[in-house]
Amino acid sequence: MKPARDVGIVGYGAYVPRYRLPASEVSRVWMEGRAALPVEEKSVPGLDEDTVTMAIEAARNALARGGVAPEALRAVWVGSESHPYAVKPTSTIVAEAIGATPQVSAADWEFACKAGTEALQAAIAFVGSGMADYAMAIGMDTAQARPGDALEYTAAAGGAAYIVGPREESLAYLEGSYSSVTDTPDFFRRPYQHYPEHGGRFTGRPSYFKHTTSAVRALLDELGYTPGDFAAAVFHQPNIKFPQRVAQMLGFGKEQIQTGMLVPKVGNTYAGSSLLGLTAILDEAKPGDRVLLASFGSGAGSDAFSFVVTDLIKERQALAPRTQAYVARRKPIDYASYIRYRKKLQIH
Repeated sequence: MKPARDVGIVGYGAYVPRYRLPASEVSRVWMEGRAALPVEEKSVPGLDEDTVTMAIEAARNALARGGVAPEALRAVWVGSESHPYAVKPTSTIVAEAIGATPQVSAADWEFACKAGTEALQAAIAFVGSGMADYAMAIGMDTAQARPGDALEYTAAAGGAAYIVGPREESLAYLEGSYSSVTDTPDFFRRPYQHYPEHGGRFTGRPSYFKHTTSAVRALLDELGYTPGDFAAAVFHQPNIKFPQRVAQMLGFGKEQIQTGMLVPKVGNTYAGSSLLGLTAILDEAKPGDRVLLASFGSGAGSDAFSFVVTDLIKERQALAPRTQAYVARRKPIDYASYIRYRKKLQIH
């Protein structure tokens, strides 16, 4: 898929909370320290942080990098699976906080872990159709996990914001995108349930790997590229093994995915996972680099994008905090503090 008008990423910004829960703490409490650890640690939001506050921080970073006035935005769209309100949009709060209201479209997006790239696809179409010059897409989560569940090792917090605009103003222009979806019940949370559940055997081969490889291969075929044509690639990161394995399946080397692999240090940021990894790649990118972005969302589907970095990248990289600065800005906490911060202890 390619819009009628050439577009690209004008600005981007990341945010990751400073608190970190070591995976060894989860293992200590629930498995007497005997569990195999899927990550080193995960990011945890503080008592005063949620999807809204984190999305605002990332949005402000994107505006700083893009040099775009907030009132020039014609859309602020937030993808998440942890919106703080069941009935009240996250996007209107973010738009108000960054100064984009009232002449702006605001909407919340849902598609599990690819809600952020779903918003990005829509922003590309919005700007690419000529309806707007600038649109913001955000992927952000404070993901939930039942105490003691396997998800608790990796369910983390953080994400990224992107401003889509005209190609001539972009630091990375879009070459094309492709989406692939099916009704595959691998991960879900029903109404009134606090925590999501995995669909067991559906999680890997028929869900993550099938959809990611399908979307990426179709995009490569449409554009006439091979993995060797890309300087870097980033995939959805539910754990350490899945993105490494899917990269190998598709023919991408370890050196191509290394920069965007943030999951060992921050965990799975769900709707922000692949988008956050892309910010780390853009922080280090050089003009002419071709970058692949491939998300995955349970339910299930994948969005794949090809971007080419422009000469504007160098002057904009330093205009906002780099992603690795957020990763390095860490404060370890114990399991008791984590339970308190995430309000998992109910007092009646």
